[in-house]
Amino acid sequence: MSHAMFDSSDFENDILVAGNAHLLVARSITVKDGQELKRGAVIGKDGDGKHLLSKSAADDGSETPDLILAQDVDATGGDTAAIAYSRGDFAEPALTLGDGHDLESIREGLREKGIILMPVQAA
Repeated sequence: MSHAMFDSSDFENDILVAGNAHLLVARSITVKDGQELKRGAVIGKDGDGKHLLSKSAADDGSETPDLILAQDVDATGGDTAAIAYSRGDFAEPALTLGDGHDLESIREGLREKGIILMPVQAA
């Protein structure tokens, strides 16, 4: 599998990044097959080290939110390389949450990792 790459020209302006862009930290990940996820999805990591939309009822490790997806990903055809944010400030309205999660259930765990959720007004 190749490494995911992107640059700022890959995205139209959105409100996902809510703080100082120079404080963002991103890394390469593998999105688990069978999913189509949008930029801003709150993802967790399963026991195989693959990432998927974090759902509170999962029991494979992915129930714990870990990262914020930095790009749209279509992994319906197999595991797919992608980029995700591991630090930064993010606008709450731009996030996609999995079943059973709400902002309060994920806020503290993400904050401990350096991901801050901000109540920014959608444009």
